[in-house]
Amino acid sequence: MSTDDTWRMPAAPHGNSWRLEGRFWPTVRDDPADAEAVSHKLSVRAGLVRQLAAGLYTLTPIGLRVVAKVEAIIREEMDRIGAQEILMPVLHPAEIWETTGRYGLSEQFRLEDRGGRKMVLGMTHEEIVTWHAAREMRSYRDLPQSWYQIQTKLRDEPRPKSGMLRVREFTMKDSYSFDADAEGLERSYAAHSEAYARIFDRCGITWYRVESDVGMMGGSGAHEYMAPSPAGEDVVARTPSGSYAANVELAVSIAADPDFGDTPAAPEEFATPGIGSIEELAAFTSLPAARLAKSVVLVSDDGPVLAIVRGEHHVHEKKIAHLIGNHRAARPEEIREWFGADPGSLGPIGVRDDVRVIADSSLEVGHYVTGANRDGFHLRGVVLGRDFKAETADIRSVLDGEQSVNGDGPVELVPVIEIGNIFKLGIKYSEPLGATYLDEHGKEQVIVMGSYGIGPARVAMAAIEQGHDDGGIIWPVGIAPFDVHIVLIGDAESEQSEYAVGLWAELSDLGLDVLLDDRAGMSPGQKFVEADLLGCPIRITVGKRTLPDGPLEVQLRAGQQKTEVGLDGAAHAIRTLWHDLQSA
Repeated sequence: MSTDDTWRMPAAPHGNSWRLEGRFWPTVRDDPADAEAVSHKLSVRAGLVRQLAAGLYTLTPIGLRVVAKVEAIIREEMDRIGAQEILMPVLHPAEIWETTGRYGLSEQFRLEDRGGRKMVLGMTHEEIVTWHAAREMRSYRDLPQSWYQIQTKLRDEPRPKSGMLRVREFTMKDSYSFDADAEGLERSYAAHSEAYARIFDRCGITWYRVESDVGMMGGSGAHEYMAPSPAGEDVVARTPSGSYAANVELAVSIAADPDFGDTPAAPEEFATPGIGSIEELAAFTSLPAARLAKSVVLVSDDGPVLAIVRGEHHVHEKKIAHLIGNHRAARPEEIREWFGADPGSLGPIGVRDDVRVIADSSLEVGHYVTGANRDGFHLRGVVLGRDFKAETADIRSVLDGEQSVNGDGPVELVPVIEIGNIFKLGIKYSEPLGATYLDEHGKEQVIVMGSYGIGPARVAMAAIEQGHDDGGIIWPVGIAPFDVHIVLIGDAESEQSEYAVGLWAELSDLGLDVLLDDRAGMSPGQKFVEADLLGCPIRITVGKRTLPDGPLEVQLRAGQQKTEVGLDGAAHAIRTLWHDLQSA
């Protein structure tokens, strides 16, 4: 039964500092059974998130603090470039999406209201912000503008995984620029790019800016901001210096040419019984894979396509899609009908006129072994242009170690987490939605737009991926839930408790966010373990040995470096230590 003596809520914050007694902080000892990514494991164990269902997570009070710190940095930097914060609905009328042709996207949540009106749950807000711009901006004097929001998004993600890295509901900062012309868009794009650099630097993470595919967003160009991590599902190709960096969807490289020797006068057929793969063919012919041509049959909306790359390469799905549009892999019976042979013996010579042939640009040099379109036979000495005709384009995946196109050495393939993106939308949305203005001559012009996104929770998870050890998280100073974590060893009536509460309040008054672990009934060892798990930059221990003469035991979370601080002026000394960490 609750009484005045037993019913207690947690103490009110002092500034932005908390006392832990009575607060909800659900740490656990073991990793979640289904967790693979470090950030998934540690965000659950450290009591930052709890899962509701696949791809749906609740942020706990401490987890929310981290995301709120990321959002605060974002707001400061968006405000700094003159962007203005708005807040748009999550529920949208479907007809606006129908106008731009994006209604019915596979990841879109769709529903009907009680009146039968089709609605959409927003996965992004280009349509909605453009709808508003079309009704509010009339003159060139209204431009330029940048509007941003931090709002919930929902995507029917087919394979939610990796904790908060791939979810169905999330919060995103999305901003939109409106300019009179393409030159103005370049200025808005540059302003956002500079703001993003400051945001990610302040969040304390390692990041790359890379060229990227515009994807479903459309437009004339895009860049992504990527945080390197083994848990990343994207891959970028970059030089070690960073002078070249691109998502593998767009990345190009220079493949080393093998020793081709003399070019034969004409192709020569030879038997290859039982050979069905590039690896088997390389072993059979004693030739490197780079001397062999790999044939991949696809089916586009316009008919069959034969895509050809060198043997060590693979056809890149998105690169080929840029050329042929929607497509699928050909079925075995279709391949036999079109080529007269089974996979493993296919090639470009003698194909039917209705088969579109696309060869990777690397095949423009040298002669190759290809399938003969007869089961169990291949051709050697096949030369593009002499023996068969084909469109040529970059359709292959880049390989680690191939030379960069800018001459800055080899590229490396790095797994990354996407934490932000920027798009030059141009008039993709403003034209169909009628977002126009009158120029200084009274002539109607279409507004030129940009779109810019950041995932605050993804930034937090990337920080965990990049900052952790066996004990737990090591937060960057800028987004740690607290700057200082005080571990009190002793009960609430002890002398050291009184000192710890005073130090907690003094540090808070000096502008630091401080967590005081004053929970009763917990061993010092358990408190230390959980302090390491949470990973605040500075830990202070206050126990019996602290008083009356000190010193305070202070430990930096990164590297577990310990130091001692005298009791006289301790708060100021700790604030100086924190500032040193912040500027490091």
